[in-house]
Amino acid sequence: LMRNRPGWRHGGSMAQRVLPLPRQQSFCPPTIPNPFVHPRRLSAGEKLRTVLQGIILLPLRAICVAVILLLAWLFASIATFQHPGKGSVPLKGWRRRMIQTTLSCLTHTLFFTMGFQVKVKGKVASPLEAPIFVAALHSSFFDAIISALTGMPSIVTRAENLSAPVLGTILSSLQPVAVSRQDPDSRKNTVTEITKRALSRGQWPQILIFPEGTCTNRSCLITFKQGAFVPRVPVQPVLLRYPNKLDTVTWTWQGYSLKELCVMTVCQLFTRVEVEFLPVHVPTEDEKNDPILFANRVRQTMATALNVPVTDHTFEDCRLMISAGQLTLPMEAGLVEFTKISKKLNLKWNHVREQLDTFAAIASASKGGRIGIEEFAEYLKLPISDVLKELFLLFDRNGDGTIDFREYVIGLSILCNPANTEETIQMAFKLFDMDEDGTITENEFAAIIQSALGVPELDVSVLFKEIDADETGKLSYDEFKNFALKHPEYAKLFTTYLELQRYQSDMLEEDDTESPEVKHSPVRRCTIPVSETMSITRNKVCPEGSEEDNSSTSDKKDD
Repeated sequence: LMRNRPGWRHGGSMAQRVLPLPRQQSFCPPTIPNPFVHPRRLSAGEKLRTVLQGIILLPLRAICVAVILLLAWLFASIATFQHPGKGSVPLKGWRRRMIQTTLSCLTHTLFFTMGFQVKVKGKVASPLEAPIFVAALHSSFFDAIISALTGMPSIVTRAENLSAPVLGTILSSLQPVAVSRQDPDSRKNTVTEITKRALSRGQWPQILIFPEGTCTNRSCLITFKQGAFVPRVPVQPVLLRYPNKLDTVTWTWQGYSLKELCVMTVCQLFTRVEVEFLPVHVPTEDEKNDPILFANRVRQTMATALNVPVTDHTFEDCRLMISAGQLTLPMEAGLVEFTKISKKLNLKWNHVREQLDTFAAIASASKGGRIGIEEFAEYLKLPISDVLKELFLLFDRNGDGTIDFREYVIGLSILCNPANTEETIQMAFKLFDMDEDGTITENEFAAIIQSALGVPELDVSVLFKEIDADETGKLSYDEFKNFALKHPEYAKLFTTYLELQRYQSDMLEEDDTESPEVKHSPVRRCTIPVSETMSITRNKVCPEGSEEDNSSTSDKKDD
């Protein structure tokens, strides 16, 4: 019975569900709102200083950078000239030594010319000690400074980058692991190649990997991808810090562009960067058998050393964030910690992306990209009622009176979709089909909705026409079912209504004395209509005096 369930109380004429707080920690919103933006802009004084310094520094440094890149291209061309295998065979002998010495020296010179002051802590591990370097926090293309400090290791890069003039030849000489967007098995092949090289016992160069997979604003460590940890070999964590008063290096999805950051950085007198090599992390047997555990422990070690929190954001959140911006929502609306909730709720990215479209359509009239009770009611084409408020409360996980996209996705997954079963749809159809002729007329549909919501004058013609796909003026079971499957919110609204009706009925049965109004109320008989005909129909769904616990359609999860 509802009265015996935790989180329910009664008072007045409405059974109000008081949800337990805090909810499951695994579904709590992250502490960092958005690690993928860097909104800080230069002040007027900073702009003036940058321009004045740039008048002298920019042309001189640009010339030096061009010369160094041409020299690097020349040595890379010599080292890879007529090399067999085109990346499938490791460079050996003089070719490899040329890359390690000349390119490493030129890269050092390049960053020095651009004004970088590099401070190094710790000791670089040998290829046998740690075949893989994992670097974080990844926030800039300037993070490539690590390559010069580690003997020009191989990197993971897009296959298209190898076709770029000058830089493509330089990248090819590092024998990178190329990722192809056109190859559907690219991710699998990339992990296989990383594993092969990591287990080569020094035949291939060490591999430098940024396990975050994208740039952030260094406010936290997001989820590590598993590629660096699948080979089950020791890894050396490498930390990056940019302790500058003026940040001109952070390159995120929202902020300064690549060209702007390059120009602003070159125009500074100097830019500090700290690179710290932590002790090699040798995986335990448990970590070898579980790459996720391996990655999480390395990430926690690095987060502790960096004194930053960890979150479950991933690159997929970036994609959703960009999509939210295209839908005129705040970009933060797309941040749902996709990888975590997708694993817990068995969601696919394309499905969540479709839900974002629906959410945007509902929230378009509101400010801040959140759904209020008014927008929720308008989307469902229903008035604000006790039942609707109850459903809204279930979605509103933090109790702030609005529903954000994260709450919307979780609500659909753990509230609406489980309730949207064939049994529930059949039950609802039988309730509406009062004359049991296998179809629902608009009058039947209106009578039930008006009685359920307590609004006798409610016009439901718009909602009825939306369900009536063939425009016959009657709803078949297939039409009713198709609409229900596309709009699972109505299923949960229906089961929530049944829960409230049962709860109210149980409350009234406990009263020793009943007023005449209660005795004749539709709640007492577990029927919503007033007429006898409709009472009989209602009792097909919730018969009077039933001792069976019909709570199977309710949401049984605390979340």
